[in-house]
Amino acid sequence: MDLSGLSRGRAIVGALLLIGALFIAGRYLAGAGAAEEPGAAEPAAGELRAEPAPRLIVHVVGAVRRPGLYRLANGARIADALRRAGGATRRADLSLVNLAAPVSDGTQVVVPRRVSAAEAAAGGGAEGEAAAGPVHLNTATVDQLDELPGVGPVTAQKIVDWREQRGAFSSVDDLDAIPGIGPARLEQLRELVAP
Repeated sequence: MDLSGLSRGRAIVGALLLIGALFIAGRYLAGAGAAEEPGAAEPAAGELRAEPAPRLIVHVVGAVRRPGLYRLANGARIADALRRAGGATRRADLSLVNLAAPVSDGTQVVVPRRVSAAEAAAGGGAEGEAAAGPVHLNTATVDQLDELPGVGPVTAQKIVDWREQRGAFSSVDDLDAIPGIGPARLEQLRELVAP
């Protein structure tokens, strides 16, 4: 009987068992270390935690380019909400909005529209506009004409330029000569303006 072959076989088996035992022990120790890791990873006082910030939803309305609901990161400011809504329109009165104020979930951000001097004198808002009566084509400013539905600043300027070049409007129908005002727009404006 060859004892050297037998002891060599036992040595190989013993080595394999030792490697297996070391492997299992290493996995056990690595698992125990990983289990302790969350407690060790707790941030110290004043230290920021590196986890994703919760999202919040705000409703942006008023004088903005794209009113609607927007998701923002926790800690966002009103300026961030306005940026997501495409920014303020040129009619917005940002002096009435605290752009640095933090936003909380479920907040409605209202961007008010600038009130013209005529609206302020009439009491402002839709009631003030109705009480003020029609806009007079021969005396209205660009800003007053710009407030009319479907009349932007470019068309308002064209109305004023037409008036300065050709004289006073004799009837509302004269608006048909202004580029950008067609029959449909003329009918929309007929009750809102006067010569």
